[in-house]
Amino acid sequence: MEKVLIVDDSLVQAAQLKSIIVEEYDTTIVHTAAEGLSQACSGEYSLILLDVILPDMDGFALLKTLQEEPVTQHIPVILITGLAAIEHEQRGLTLGAVDYIVKPFHPLIVKARVNTHIKLYQYRKQVEAQSMTDQLTGVANRRRHDRYSAMKWQEATRLQLPFSICMFDIDKFKVYNDTFGHPAGDKVIASVAKTVAARLRRSTDFFARYGGEEFVAFLVGENAGRAFEHLKMIRQAVEDLHIPHNPEVSQWVTISIGGVTVIPKVDSTYDACLKIADAMLYDAKKLGRNQVVWVDEGMRQLREK
Repeated sequence: MEKVLIVDDSLVQAAQLKSIIVEEYDTTIVHTAAEGLSQACSGEYSLILLDVILPDMDGFALLKTLQEEPVTQHIPVILITGLAAIEHEQRGLTLGAVDYIVKPFHPLIVKARVNTHIKLYQYRKQVEAQSMTDQLTGVANRRRHDRYSAMKWQEATRLQLPFSICMFDIDKFKVYNDTFGHPAGDKVIASVAKTVAARLRRSTDFFARYGGEEFVAFLVGENAGRAFEHLKMIRQAVEDLHIPHNPEVSQWVTISIGGVTVIPKVDSTYDACLKIADAMLYDAKKLGRNQVVWVDEGMRQLREK
């Protein structure tokens, strides 16, 4: 069931709105802008019904804030207001509202507009999901990574959660392609992606194909020791596929992994930590490949071999 958030300081009006849509949607009511922002950031809502007149912040200001937050900017907002002047409607639509309902409202009109915008939201999500999925492997692509990493980094910074980033690629993949051909190489990329994705299924994990034979993942909430051990098991799982490589370089197809765990700070960036993970990947290759090299929260290096 799709979720709808009603932000309205009027107990009567909020209850009336909820009664119109509650049979079709999981509906939550809050009565202040602060509660609305907090709730919107914590839940997966498909639509927000927002009253323009609120006690702590006007709805236009809250709408602007919702549009600026990465975690909420995708949620469609319908403004509910008694301000019938055209300039108010223009302001709301300019700030990013998808619709504008003037009080007193008719239940059938409210229901129709809510249904319309939720259907549009569902369609947009479907199209967006397709555009952010790597067609060869079925995992997230780099575009999805770039968007999602910014959102999760911001969340981890706010909550002060450990954030682990790792990069890895398939060892001597060019040699593999030259030996067995690109179609076989594509199958290897897909097999590696499937194996890794099966072991990064928690809601706090993210995994994407970064480009070519290179992948990126991040884990939220794990300390360096646990993240390091988890990635060691993933590296071993790929080796255990026993995909034959060119015998001059390796018996089996393997991966090298470089990673870092940090507690994000306000003045730190995801990209800077990604560069550290990439440097650790370089070290893993330099040290002989088929291994994990990590940097913990104290900037100490952990090596698998």
